[in-house]
Amino acid sequence: MTETETSQKTCIALLQMTSGIDPLVNAQTLTDAVRDAADGGAAMLFTPEMSGLLDRQRTRSAERIVEEAEDVVLAAVRNAAAQHHIWVALGSLAIKRFDGRLANRSLLITPQGNIAARYDKIHMFDVELSSGESWKESAAYVPGEDIVTAETPVGRLGLAVCYDIRFPALFDELGHKACDCIAIPAAFTVPTGKAHWHLLQRARAVEASAYVISAAQVGKHADGRETYGHSLVVDPWGEIVLDMGGEKAGLGFAEIDHGRIREIRSQIPSLANRRVLPKAMTP
Repeated sequence: MTETETSQKTCIALLQMTSGIDPLVNAQTLTDAVRDAADGGAAMLFTPEMSGLLDRQRTRSAERIVEEAEDVVLAAVRNAAAQHHIWVALGSLAIKRFDGRLANRSLLITPQGNIAARYDKIHMFDVELSSGESWKESAAYVPGEDIVTAETPVGRLGLAVCYDIRFPALFDELGHKACDCIAIPAAFTVPTGKAHWHLLQRARAVEASAYVISAAQVGKHADGRETYGHSLVVDPWGEIVLDMGGEKAGLGFAEIDHGRIREIRSQIPSLANRRVLPKAMTP
């Protein structure tokens, strides 16, 4: 972006969702949000992880997970983006890959309805929580291998998804790529959200000297799970610009201040001061 462009503030919108097991219902929620975000003056809309389908019953969900070209949610959002002339960071969809395996895929859509970038979630959520919740994402999904960034109205945007936030090396690379903003769409569990959500979001923003934009799932879902919510925008100083709470779905708005990014990077030039660390020696 030019100096003139980056001196401006950019309005964005975040959709906090309670996605269910019917892709057509989720598609309607998403297209309504695209319209409302554009009407509200946003240049970009950010949506959560698994915006199109959130269903832990894999036999049932398998019938609804298809390739990109056949995905009704993706088609609806692309059409809505083109109709309303707005960028959409579609947090993620469950997508069938070329080899028949599955990807948890984030897609960046232009105001012409084109796909500008794809990011497949790298880190799989394989955990057993003390609350009794057990998740093994790798049983169904193949981890991605590529770090992805793209030029957008908010500057250079880095893409990540949910559990990725716990792995600083990814964000170190996004920092090296001089990302102005990082999208971290999520479907965080309630126990891990209460303990770590705000802490991790603020840390990643400070480390990358970038805005973090995290649209999230919230509430009780049709498949029986419950998610934490609290869709956030955090500035490069670690200050929370927007917190949508953990009670209900809806649309929120915030501004990305490009001057704020430059100001903070000039005060604490941690990206410029970063050094390559030597490999640890085994005693």
